[in-house]
Amino acid sequence: MSHLAAPKAVGAVPEFKLWLSCPGARCVFGQGKWRLLDAIRCLGSLQAAAASVGISYRKAWGDLRAAEKALSITFLDCHRGGSSGGETRLTAAGLMWLREFQRMHAEVEKSVEKAFAEWNQRMGTKQKGSKR
Repeated sequence: MSHLAAPKAVGAVPEFKLWLSCPGARCVFGQGKWRLLDAIRCLGSLQAAAASVGISYRKAWGDLRAAEKALSITFLDCHRGGSSGGETRLTAAGLMWLREFQRMHAEVEKSVEKAFAEWNQRMGTKQKGSKR
């Protein structure tokens, strides 16, 4: 009986997408909405933030409103324009979601990296940059 060698995955790296869903609403909050909230925090404008992440104002507004409805929270504090223009800021809840989603993403990323290192060890592969 022949013994098959373990497949090699030299140079392979794990990637993942993390998002939160609610009953009846898939992908309520993920990396895209996180990037949009971060851009709003930095730029103070939903329109500028939407442009910076490459989506339309209408899509940004609709996506955030849908997420707010599904999660029963308010991310944005919006003030309509006038002679000085409008302003959009994150609410305290929006700032908390921004911070805590990033923290959770970092924790999941560490877990994925650990699991991948263990997988590589079991598979007998050498990770890029590994001294093994």
